[in-house]
Amino acid sequence: MEIATFAGGCFWCIEAIFKRLKGVESVISGYSGGALDNPNYDKVSMGTTGHAEAVQVTFDPQVIHYSTLLDVFWHLHDPTTLNRQGADVGSQYRSVIFYHNDEQRKIAEESKEALTKLKTYRDPIVTQIVRFEKFFKAEDYHQDYYITNSSNPYCRIVIDPKITKLYKDFKPLVRNESNS
Repeated sequence: MEIATFAGGCFWCIEAIFKRLKGVESVISGYSGGALDNPNYDKVSMGTTGHAEAVQVTFDPQVIHYSTLLDVFWHLHDPTTLNRQGADVGSQYRSVIFYHNDEQRKIAEESKEALTKLKTYRDPIVTQIVRFEKFFKAEDYHQDYYITNSSNPYCRIVIDPKITKLYKDFKPLVRNESNS
C-alpha cells in the first residue's frame, strides 16, 4: 500500500470522491500544510494555522496508480482558483498535492505541466506541489461525512455533482456500489 495526500477545497468533497475508487483502501479527512501541531476544525477554519483541509488516501498501486489518482484530483475540483473552491473561501481550501517521495513529486509536476501545455483550463493552475510533512486526522464527525449526511444541503448541492461527474468521466475506476 502507498499513501497520497491531496487538498482541493472541502475535505468532505474529496473524501467522497476518492472513497469510490477501486484500489483505494481508505480515505481520512484531516489537515496538512500548517505550522500548528494538533489543529482542530475551529482553528483551521479561521484560516490562521496555515493548514489546508486535506485527505490522506491509502491505495494499492497494483490496482490504481498514483497518476490515476492525480487525474481524478485534477478533474474533480478547480485547480485554478487560489484559496477557494466554489463558495468555500480561505487558504484552508487551497489546492495542494503533498508528495510523499520524489517519484510522487515528479509525477505530480509532470501531470501539472501536461495539463498546462494542453490548456485544459482557461486560467493558470495554482495548485501547489509541496513535500508532505504532517497530517492530522480531523474530528470524527468529519470522517465519512457524505455517507452519514448525504441529505445535507451542502452535500446535495456541492458533493452530488462531483460524484455524478466521477461516474460519468471515470466510470471504469469506480468500485461497485455495494463496495463503496
